[in-house]
Amino acid sequence: MSSDSVQYSKSSCSDQELVRLTLGDRHAFAAIVSRYEAPLMRYIVRLGCRNTASAQDLLQEIFIKTYLHLNDYDHSFPFSSWIYRIAHNEIITFFRKEKIRPAVLDREADFFLLENMVGDLGVDDADEGRYSPKEIQAAVDALDTRYRDVIVLKFFEEKSYLEISDILQMPEGTVATLINRAKKKMKSILEKR
Repeated sequence: MSSDSVQYSKSSCSDQELVRLTLGDRHAFAAIVSRYEAPLMRYIVRLGCRNTASAQDLLQEIFIKTYLHLNDYDHSFPFSSWIYRIAHNEIITFFRKEKIRPAVLDREADFFLLENMVGDLGVDDADEGRYSPKEIQAAVDALDTRYRDVIVLKFFEEKSYLEISDILQMPEGTVATLINRAKKKMKSILEKR
């Protein structure tokens, strides 16, 4: 490891600076891995990969593809959107190859986010507390993939419409429409229970 690579601190450099440094010194990529390892693993799990070994393999594949395609990164877009797009594509490919229909969430920490999401669905205040985390999770799981993807990115990964647009490579207006439709479908599913 070069003496310069010690200076690549997780917090002192922007994503764009780390990309530039990595293109000159591969050791700088460790700071990118350090910065994105936990959020990407959380995203992999939230999109439905429950097998720890498979999730680790996916994460490794995401970082390999990120490193190999670093020259293709367009600095006019946020790096986080670019790496999440790579992650999203790898996860979807994995599910297709394995023929899995993933369940979205199963962690206690996510139940708080689920309850907040229900508050955003426009259900009556009297109805808001009546849904159990399992019912909310079942409603998310029942959504088509395109709706589930935007719900996870918006409410669980807390991405902006612009970031979701970059990640899923669709216009912001389409993202807004999908989120609105997903919320209506979730509300309908919950009200039928």
